[in-house]
Amino acid sequence: MAGTDTGSTGASGGRERPVVIVGASLGGAKAAEALREAGYRGGIVLIGEEHERPYERPPLSKGYLLGKTPREKIYVHPPQWYAEHDVTLRLGTAVAAIDPAGHTVTLADNGRVEYAKLLLTTGSVPRRLPVPGADQDGVLYLRRVEDSDRIKAALRPGARIAVIGAGWIGLEVAAAAREAGAEVTVLEALELPLLRVLGREVAQVFADLHREHGVDLRFGVKVAELTGEGGTVSGVKLADGTTVAADAVVVGIGIAPATGLAEAAGLEVDNGIRTDRHLRTSDPDVYAAGDVANAYHPLFDRHIRVEHWANALNQPQTAARALLGQPDAVYDRIPYFFTDQYDLGMEYVGYVEPDGYDQVVFRGDPATREFIAFWLSDGRVLAGMNVNVWDVTDPIRELVRSGRVVDVKELADPDVPLDAL
Repeated sequence: MAGTDTGSTGASGGRERPVVIVGASLGGAKAAEALREAGYRGGIVLIGEEHERPYERPPLSKGYLLGKTPREKIYVHPPQWYAEHDVTLRLGTAVAAIDPAGHTVTLADNGRVEYAKLLLTTGSVPRRLPVPGADQDGVLYLRRVEDSDRIKAALRPGARIAVIGAGWIGLEVAAAAREAGAEVTVLEALELPLLRVLGREVAQVFADLHREHGVDLRFGVKVAELTGEGGTVSGVKLADGTTVAADAVVVGIGIAPATGLAEAAGLEVDNGIRTDRHLRTSDPDVYAAGDVANAYHPLFDRHIRVEHWANALNQPQTAARALLGQPDAVYDRIPYFFTDQYDLGMEYVGYVEPDGYDQVVFRGDPATREFIAFWLSDGRVLAGMNVNVWDVTDPIRELVRSGRVVDVKELADPDVPLDAL
């Protein structure tokens, strides 16, 4: 694998400074790929804390966790790709600091890497559960492949699994646990799963889905502490005094953007690293992409940070072109994400803030779990979610992008083609 030396890389010895990418993730790997596809022939240094070469994260709570996707399938590129494309891949390497004035990255081992341009794809970190007992063995989080391996090992027939948090990660883990034959209790502070993301009308679909598959859903609860025996978790004690017995506890209460390096370097940080439409930060030679980027979106005329796979996949292409000086490199793709739980598959296109819509329109019956839901404001489609209905994301995306007022009756009518609205 290319590039294992930890000394200084930069302009000394007549070499031009490389493009350095901090974060050997999907975003980092796709940025390196995009640079080569754009014709860049200079040096590329891709630095990551993990010892695994860059991989995709969605399988960690889906196919890989279920044992249906082999490990080799999660990687972005085969191992030889990096050497073949002259990308110096430095794994197991933590970055300690960034010096924008000196165009230098300092590594945890005091090695230094100089850069011409810097791209931050540092991603995010799971929010930790702030209660007594949360540091015991058997308290699990999901972000890295080794986390998925630990959770997979806990999902045994008859095992008691408590999931704290009914967001996407929590529900996907719950579904995998039930398919493995485990007994599952989901604990959520709000009244429904995914309430802030989907709103009450559609969130109920996921509550019904999990109850039908035998999940014990408990809403409006507060976790007081995690009980244990001999340093290993044994249950979740709630604020009302009840305890949910558990052989393992999976915590999925959200993620936080990994902005520590950027903040210490003096870059503008606000719910992520703030960037312009070109994914350029407050420093003209530093860019950011993926979970960590709070990017200005020209369609929505605001900064948004999207914590989903599609951003990590697509934003690096824009960042790569922008840092190479291409003025038309603007990130304006409509957000997209997907989930698979039991026999429910769905895709979501668009962007809606909580309480940012005034109407939900269904095309089809939600009770059948074969429908499309649309979120509207003033007659304009802000987002659409297709559940077990396929090949409709393109026309939904066009409805969102157009911003045009639609006829609500036609929107709900399955006989009216979406591209005719």
